[in-house]
Amino acid sequence: MSFVDTLRQWDEAVTCVNRQDFSKALEIFLAIQEPNSKIFFDIGCLHLLNQDFDAAEKAFDCSIRKDEHLAIAFFQRGITFYKKKRYEESLADFQKTFKTLRGNQLIDYKALGLRYILYACDVLHNMALVEAQLGSWEKAQEYLMKALDYKTEARFNIIDKALQSILKQKLFKLVEFQSKELFKPNKHYVAELEKKDYLGKAKVVASVVPQDEFSGFAPLQPQVEDGPTCPKEPVVLRALEGDPHTVLFEFIPETSDELAVVPGNIVFVLQKGADNWAYVVFNERYSYHRGLVPYNYLERLEISLASNKNKGITPPPSREPPTRPERIQGLTPSEATSGNHQRQEKQSTDNSCIVKVHFNFNFVVSVPSGSPYTMLIEKIGKKLNLPSSAVTLSLTSEASEQSVISANTEMEKLWSRASGGRVTLWCNTKEEEVHLVALHSYESSNPEDLSFQQGDKIKLLSKINQDWLEGQCNGNTGIFPASFVEEVPANSQ
Repeated sequence: MSFVDTLRQWDEAVTCVNRQDFSKALEIFLAIQEPNSKIFFDIGCLHLLNQDFDAAEKAFDCSIRKDEHLAIAFFQRGITFYKKKRYEESLADFQKTFKTLRGNQLIDYKALGLRYILYACDVLHNMALVEAQLGSWEKAQEYLMKALDYKTEARFNIIDKALQSILKQKLFKLVEFQSKELFKPNKHYVAELEKKDYLGKAKVVASVVPQDEFSGFAPLQPQVEDGPTCPKEPVVLRALEGDPHTVLFEFIPETSDELAVVPGNIVFVLQKGADNWAYVVFNERYSYHRGLVPYNYLERLEISLASNKNKGITPPPSREPPTRPERIQGLTPSEATSGNHQRQEKQSTDNSCIVKVHFNFNFVVSVPSGSPYTMLIEKIGKKLNLPSSAVTLSLTSEASEQSVISANTEMEKLWSRASGGRVTLWCNTKEEEVHLVALHSYESSNPEDLSFQQGDKIKLLSKINQDWLEGQCNGNTGIFPASFVEEVPANSQ
């Protein structure tokens, strides 16, 4: 069987799993003549889901023979042995899983096509459970104490509960892998399986206007009657301090503190003087130049990701440049006065408080001291790209009734904890599954885009920015315009 045929059947089987048709998916998987380690792993997961432990064991054996470094395969086989009450073999597989982690706290398999994170503390938790089944309660306690060192998130409170059970010599719950999550083929390879008509649908546009927005070739986008326009793909603009301006006329300096610029340059005005001179900064070939430029040689430039009004830089006019303004001592801005202006602005924000937040990663936000709870939680939620309702703040690493911050919390006590304008909080999140419905059909033009038809249900995975989302529909994952969908109310999901 060719690689293309294997890829096509693999993708078809994963699509069946997303439709909850597990028997059809298993039938397609078993028809693949030369499965790789990931496909054998998927077969084992489906057998485990069907409680067919013998078949699951054989599939995981084949997966490990194909790739002896696949830690998640050892983990799944260990769970299979545990369910078959073969505890010694289960313990051996969990130990091999931990060894394959090589001292790391976790392995994220997302890059390999599996949406799952294998945590070392989960492996140690299961090793402790097997030891407890074998009657080695002291050894089980050692594994759980070691798991506390590998604990990365506050949500792993199951380890604390397991320790309490060990002290009472009671068994606890096994940490299991979600067997419905499978390895998926590379979406870029899958996108190439479909035939493409490169000649029949291509449209070439040529323009002599330098500021023309179109700069390449792209397939025609399907037109939706009365539908929204597709936003531009996400871009990143790098702005300097100051207000952006376009240079309209060439300026030749006459003194050492003046700056030479030509039409089309983008400069950032740090300070404008009353005598029509501006102190600006200009980035040229990765180095910054500062100096004075006549303000009537400039035109303000609006930079916005969300606006479609800025189609490009306004071309410089062909008329003669204005006369050079006269410099008046005390009114002309300089580097020193620009620095004083910036220091005054900085002093005006000294009443703000720096909030350090401990999450999966650490970050900081700045809010005015004494801010209400709604402002604080909204700022942190915006930083994490999550709704405020999905974020929980606490004063300590362990979220308890006394430490959790809510709308009923007296914020004066929180801000009184600030030392030197800084306060530290801990953050936990709960993932709320959000579903969307397609208002219009969308055909992808790039391999990473997600195609769907009007009325399709889409599972939201992440929000890239205000214009683009990432989601899953009909077994496929990709990005799509936010204007093509709307959120399904929670009570109708």
